[in-house]
Amino acid sequence: MKDSMKMSVPEIKKALKSYDPETLISIILDCYKTSKETKNYIHVLLKPEEAIAALYDESKQIIEEEFFPQRGYAKLRLARAKKAISDFKKLSNDEILTIDLMICYVEQGVDFTNAYGDISEPFYNSMVSMYANVLRMINGNELLFLKLKKRLERIVTKTSGIGWGFHDDLAYLYTELEAEFQHQ
Repeated sequence: MKDSMKMSVPEIKKALKSYDPETLISIILDCYKTSKETKNYIHVLLKPEEAIAALYDESKQIIEEEFFPQRGYAKLRLARAKKAISDFKKLSNDEILTIDLMICYVEQGVDFTNAYGDISEPFYNSMVSMYANVLRMINGNELLFLKLKKRLERIVTKTSGIGWGFHDDLAYLYTELEAEFQHQ
């Protein structure tokens, strides 16, 4: 996009104030029709609970399909699965459901490894990084930790025997967080 096409927020506000309500509605509807992100954003604004639930289901399905598709072979496009999480977080601003999707991502990666064998170091690094982000997000929130404890432990348990230091990294991260709550 050329610099001449850019407008600042104050410029946009000023320009929009000059339009009548019907024209503004038309502009919003045009945006709605041209962009999936805008469509989702408007849905969240107008029907938040319904839209967030639908976005959550869609994001979870995208994650699961990357590891265990209904048809064909797994594509393991980790960037696509992580983008689904990031997009959901940005649109919903729902930290609990975002954490759930992040845990789902790691669970799928662990289940995939246990189903098909050793993957690669970058794959495991991605899983460990996501797990570490989850633990960072729940650090200091003991109620949330207790709610997620079994899932977080199950991930560590299911990685026993997997190479690349995967199990060791997850076990260390989990033990550190658990110790944090024991000292409170």
